[in-house]
Formats: sequence, structure tokens, C-alpha cells
Amino acid sequence: MALIVQKFGGTSVGSVERIRNVARRVAKWRRAGHDVVVVPSAMAGETNRLLALAAELQAQPDSRELDVVAATGEQVTAGLVAMALIEAGASARSYTGWQVKVLTDSAHGKARIVSIDDARIRRDLAEGRVVVVAGFQGVDGEGNVTTLGRGGSDTSAVALAAALKADECQIYTDVDGVYTTDPRIVPEARRLHTVTFEEMLEMASAGSKVLQIRSVEFAGKYKVPTRVLSSLTDPMLPVEEEARAGTLITFEEDPHMAMEKAIVSGVAAQRDEAKITVHSVPDKPGIAYAILGPIADANINVDVIVQNVSHDGMTDLSFTVSRGDLPKAMKILKDQVKPHIKCKEVTGDDRMAKVSIVGMGMRSHAGIAAQMFRTLAEEGINIQMISTSEIKISVVVDEKYAELAVRVLHKAFQLEQE
Repeated sequence: MALIVQKFGGTSVGSVERIRNVARRVAKWRRAGHDVVVVPSAMAGETNRLLALAAELQAQPDSRELDVVAATGEQVTAGLVAMALIEAGASARSYTGWQVKVLTDSAHGKARIVSIDDARIRRDLAEGRVVVVAGFQGVDGEGNVTTLGRGGSDTSAVALAAALKADECQIYTDVDGVYTTDPRIVPEARRLHTVTFEEMLEMASAGSKVLQIRSVEFAGKYKVPTRVLSSLTDPMLPVEEEARAGTLITFEEDPHMAMEKAIVSGVAAQRDEAKITVHSVPDKPGIAYAILGPIADANINVDVIVQNVSHDGMTDLSFTVSRGDLPKAMKILKDQVKPHIKCKEVTGDDRMAKVSIVGMGMRSHAGIAAQMFRTLAEEGINIQMISTSEIKISVVVDEKYAELAVRVLHKAFQLEQE
């Protein structure tokens, strides 16, 4: 039978009764003859509670100690899920990330997985146990507890699936799959039966919250078939039926996976964007690095980048960062970069949103960008920045227009239709 890794999000384990339902669901797969590894998140709201406690003690909590605190949420859930499984009649054993061990680098709060020692997991599986591994956490080479960033349990699950060469990684959330856009914005949004890793990666980077972007990167790199499912369905749904539910994230080259033949597969919005502009900088080689190098050194991710046309040897450079990183980025630019490159000024705007359309069909169809821009223009939505890839077009707009942009683009590309 198959080896399955099942990840359950915070909502899925948000109460004792929901943990019991998780145990019933997992035990059902075990009784069907499958080997199962479970990766739980912290209970809904628990990580925020722990971070708030830390913030009461330190305005800028020490990153190492913050990881020690934040990792406990998943540790608690792992133990509770194992208890519930034992009570449901399934032999189970729980482990923390450092017991397994999940070896990471030392970037506290944003650690990246280096390797996973799967020997203990395989031994338990061979003895008929369900193995429960706390998500979101690991340990660095010095033995320090690390965390993988918000949503990191998705990454933990896919990484474990890759290390174990699992047949499928199942991500259980409070939604029943990947939709053409957020159904809360567009009620007519349609669930996709399959979507490619490339599309899912672009949708995640564009603001789709169904999966954490690093988990999709992992899945694509190691070719881990990943399925998004709802944990709010009947936990005793027959395994054969549940195995076909949700959205399967797969490979474009799989001939038996006939994904929807749409030019555009989805629309996504990222609301926590901020735009920074460095005004009147010398237009010469090395200037972009002089500006963005210190930002990268501070572990701040830069998204859309636009450099204006040069006039009289001077230009402006604009780029976007996460809204939460704006104060830190502005301080670096004003304290370190501005005196060095002698720019005129640095300005920031934290009321930005990024709206994107994604679709494999864009590779072979012309006029998609023009249709997108015309649709937004007809609604009076001004585009401030543009970024493109083979299968994605993103625009940065004023945050107040984000939902309107999603609705009109979803309609323009007829995504409500099969």
C-alpha cells in the first residue's frame, strides 16, 4: 500500500473535538493498509498568542529565544494528536523537529531545511505505528531550535514526503481545494481538480494563501504529488472517495493528468505589499546592487523591481517588499544606502497590493497582458508597477482597488466557467 504524509492546519486541530476527528481520519487511512506520517500545525491562534507573550517582554524579541517559544505550539499539538490516535485504536508516536531530526540553517524565524534523518520514522512505520512529527520546526548544526516561518508546517510536510519518497502529501485545510480565486471575494470562484506545480508556485507567490510558497517549491523540486483537501468533511469518508477529492498539484508532463485547458487558471491578490522608491540615483553599473544588496543582507525579500528611464544620468529605482518589512528596509536605505550613493530621497508607501493572473496557457496565447490592462483601465484602476513571467502577469495597484481588480479580472477571463 501507499506511504502518505498528511498535514493538518491550525483550524483542523483547533479544538479537542477537531483533534479527535483528525485521529479518526488518520486511523481510517491506517486501517486501509497505508503507512501514515502526520504533520500538525499549532492550534489556531496559538502561535499568535505565544508571539504576543514574547512581545510583552521584549519590544524586539531575541530571535533565538523567540524560536524556542514559537516551536512549542506544534509540539503540544503533536502530543495531543498522538494521544487521540492511541485512543482511537492506532499505535502512534510523536516527535519534535529536533528529535527526527530536521536539520536547518541558523536563520531564526526563516530557517531553511538542509536535511532530514528519516531512520527513526521508517523504523516506527515498519513496526506499524503512525508517526506524528511537529511541523514548522527543526534544529541547526549547533543544536539551536529553529522555525521555518509562518505557514512552515506545509514545508515540513512536503520535505518529509520528499525525504520518505511518499506516494502523496495531503494538505488538510479549512478549504476543499485550490480555487480560481478567493471565494470570499468572488462567490462564483471554481475549484480546480488539478493544477500544475508551476501554476501553484506562481499563485502562492502572488498571494494565494492555500499553500506556503516554500512548500510548493519543495514539492516541485522533488516531484512530490501534493493534494489539498478539507479537514471539515466527514472524517469517516471512504478512503477511495477521499483519495480523489480536493485539488491535486501535479506535473504538466504527466499525460494522464488532464488539467483544465484554460489560458488563465486563477487570479490572486497579495494585500500586504509596500512600495519603496529611491529617487535620483546615478544611472551606472552596480547601483542596483548598492541599493538592494543591504536589503538582501537583512533577509528582506524583494518582489517587483522597476527602474525608470534615465534622464541626465540619473534614474529612480522602485521595488516592493512585504509591508511588515517596510520600516526595517526604510531604515537601512536611509542610514546605510542613501549616504553611500547620494540619492535625492527615499520614499515608502504601505498601501499597495499586488494582483496577478496565472495560467500555463499564457505561454502560447498572445494578447493576455493587453486584455488584463484594458480590463483594469475600464474600471479606473491605475497600474503602478508591472512584473511578468512565462505564466504570470502581476500588477501593483493601490490597496483599495485590490478586490475590485480580482473580481473584474475573474469575470474578464471567464474563470467561473468549466
